[in-house]
Amino acid sequence: MVCDDQSNSQNNFHQTVVVLVPLPAQGHLNQLMHLSRLILSHNIPVHYVCTAKHNLQAKVRVQGWNPNSISNIHFHDLQVPPFASPTPNPNGESKFPSHITPSLVASTHLREPVAALIQSLSSTARKVVVISDSMMTYVVQDLQHISNAENYIFQSTCAFTISMFYLDTLEKPPQENPIFIPEVPSLEGCFTTEFIDFMTTQVELSNFNVGNIYNTARAIDGPYLDLIDLMTGGQKNWALGPFNPLTIETGNSKERHYSLKWLDTQDSNSVIYVSFGTSTVMTGEQIKEIAIGLEQSKQKFIWVIRDADKGDIFDEDGVRRHELPNGYEERVEGLGLVVRDWAPQLDILNHPSTGGFMSHCGWNSCIETITMGVPVVAWPMHSDQPRNSVLITHVLKIGFAIRDWAQRNELVTAPDVEKAVRRLMETNEGVEMRQRAINLKDDVLRSMDEGGVSSVEINSFIAHITR
Repeated sequence: MVCDDQSNSQNNFHQTVVVLVPLPAQGHLNQLMHLSRLILSHNIPVHYVCTAKHNLQAKVRVQGWNPNSISNIHFHDLQVPPFASPTPNPNGESKFPSHITPSLVASTHLREPVAALIQSLSSTARKVVVISDSMMTYVVQDLQHISNAENYIFQSTCAFTISMFYLDTLEKPPQENPIFIPEVPSLEGCFTTEFIDFMTTQVELSNFNVGNIYNTARAIDGPYLDLIDLMTGGQKNWALGPFNPLTIETGNSKERHYSLKWLDTQDSNSVIYVSFGTSTVMTGEQIKEIAIGLEQSKQKFIWVIRDADKGDIFDEDGVRRHELPNGYEERVEGLGLVVRDWAPQLDILNHPSTGGFMSHCGWNSCIETITMGVPVVAWPMHSDQPRNSVLITHVLKIGFAIRDWAQRNELVTAPDVEKAVRRLMETNEGVEMRQRAINLKDDVLRSMDEGGVSSVEINSFIAHITR
């Protein structure tokens, strides 16, 4: 699908088209879907490129805005060979979702069709700007041979975590650095060997990118963007976030999710939202401990309890329905709500009754809770999550960890869960964290206003790619 630019030739923006190439996993698909809307708002044609299944996944899980607003995005449903979509394994060596690795490896077959698409667009546009996930560099590598195409790498986590990865490669931080550098967890247990190999391939090919894009704001982790600038020799880095909507479009009230109607009946800041994202696999034993801990806390809660995404989310063979203690949902009726389907997380975090979030600290969840002003009980599982949680707990101080990363393989008991929930929802410490979260939200919103640092940054990026 190629854009028709002739009718808009008087508008310079239409001389540039943008192609987004996400990694086919929910936390990555979602962020680039949000970024598509941000770029579209500047009247630049946007092409969103992935497999047919993953494009559909991105569309059906749109949150926070009217699904009709994606109608102007050009989706390209590309084909890859069939891939295995095994059932998540709760007893794996690590919590990393190795069951989705076949779908990630299959995505490398997008290289030829993506190159053909960029070549086609380059013949009708003055410039083709490709924004590729940092884990999709292999797929877009051929654009370096197309004279009017340029690549920007999307970093799917925060500047803090990326800067800590850079520091791992140095013996000590740069001497002129005045920035607070907390102790961060090691990478042990964060990734599988197979995924590290996949990641290494991408990094080794990333020398042709023009700059890096982050779904963060300088109000959140600006000093760590400065640190990255220092360590990368001034390569261009843009903080264009938050990508997610800051005001939620409610749409037809009849279609509101039942969890939101339940929240309508609760007191302000009285409910803790419990969700561990789309890639977390838990044992039945751990699920039971969470269930008992939430019940014993006597705090209002919404708990999203669903199995981790498979590589193909539309393949429901073998998907587990988690077993809860006998009579649990009847016992907690009125106290808590168990959600077993896809939950509208942004809407839940935005609801005035939501006063806390027990989270795995995937970056989508972090940026969403920051922009909605909700404090966090951090329970990281894998990947960037342990380091993201340090940003939340030690740098921004809008939450605390349920346990140290070093104890990641130990069972979190019901008393641990109860204590954490009460600490966030009942204590003065929790009140102070909530106020800091609200203050940070306000800082981010102000930075997005016209003339604010985030607004200036976005305008700078748009001017750069349309130059």
